[in-house]
Amino acid sequence: MSADTGKLPSGFGRLWTAQTVSSLGDGVSHAALPLLALTLTRDPMALAVVTAAGTLPWLLFGVLGGALVDRWDRRRTMWGMDAARAALLSTPAAAAAFDALSIPVLAAVAFLLGLGGLFFDTAATAYLPDLLGRDPALLERANSRLRGAQTAMSGFAGPPAGSALLALGRAVPLLADAVSFMLSALLVRSLPAVPRPVPRIRESLLRQARAGASYVFRDRVLLGLALRPAVGNVAFLAVETVLALFAHDRLGIDTYGFGLLLAAEATGGMLGAGVASHLGRRLGTGTALTCTAAVEGLAVLGLAAASNPYPAGLALTVCGAGMGATMVLGPSLRQAIVPAHLMGRVASTSRMLAMCAAPVGAFLGGWLATAYDIRTPLYAAAVLLLAMTAVTASMTSNRRVEAALRAAAPVDGPDQRASGVPAGERAPDVV
Repeated sequence: MSADTGKLPSGFGRLWTAQTVSSLGDGVSHAALPLLALTLTRDPMALAVVTAAGTLPWLLFGVLGGALVDRWDRRRTMWGMDAARAALLSTPAAAAAFDALSIPVLAAVAFLLGLGGLFFDTAATAYLPDLLGRDPALLERANSRLRGAQTAMSGFAGPPAGSALLALGRAVPLLADAVSFMLSALLVRSLPAVPRPVPRIRESLLRQARAGASYVFRDRVLLGLALRPAVGNVAFLAVETVLALFAHDRLGIDTYGFGLLLAAEATGGMLGAGVASHLGRRLGTGTALTCTAAVEGLAVLGLAAASNPYPAGLALTVCGAGMGATMVLGPSLRQAIVPAHLMGRVASTSRMLAMCAAPVGAFLGGWLATAYDIRTPLYAAAVLLLAMTAVTASMTSNRRVEAALRAAAPVDGPDQRASGVPAGERAPDVV
């Protein structure tokens, strides 16, 4: 990618603040919703329903949601979804205040919050490259800052705040999350408008959704970027499913220590996000992605072999760093090379693949631990991640990445891209 020159526009500061505030609210609700469900029932299946409800929108409407975002004004979609989620949270807050909260209400709220998140996240992903003029270096810097803030707020500050607010009353964390969404909506509404991509041909929604998915599967670089989090989710969910049991039985870690173990991974994620741009400039984006895949695989291998908490914590820190860097480099590259009129559909297709892979990983981890040993899912995850290194090296090599960036560069100046017509749009490489 190009050298890290240029200055982020003032509008990015407002977008960063909005997403930081919203991530804090997400962290609060991420801790509060399961704890609220736990005050209503001890049935594991009922608790699982609340957790699963939040992921269902991506599985059911992921690609269609991307097609709708590509039709709508992205800035208006973002602040509208935040305002809607703020209003939505008033329902469970009122139910909690009047002691009328139930598992079906929590599941419905989790589902609708997830649906709003689908549209907001997809619109934000599509809006950012338009705000930054699709400059690859600026995109890496922006995504690094966004990812670091998201990890800090949703991983560190939010969950403890959610637990503390719940002690003040069952409605309090829900109201706090509503306030965060409303503040985010006001900030996003003040962002500069960007031209909405104008489709060259009016097509049905389903046809547009298929076109977006097809674009991903026919382009080797985009397919490699989509496979990376999908395979990663299989591996990491296999680990996450048994991590608490592994930490307790094999590492002798208590509940407090397990929280520190997760904090080590989040710390690594922040460090990885911070150095991602440097890695991309130093090694090239393709090589950097290959290295982070190898780092993740070796770190999980080290975790599997760990016999006490200290090497396990180090392994999770290193793994988190690899994940943090990947989650900056991959989306930044995608935003730089995908035509504006397809950005929502391509982003949502990639996210949907990752979300669909998560249950597979959870089932795989549980089955391997039951059939063999508690360390077996960790070793299997390491093998998957190391195998992904070879795939990444082939599909997202520096040569392919540079070719994709050259093909995506505007041929007639910035005005052509701003008009919504895909300047320099290339025919995807057929796999």
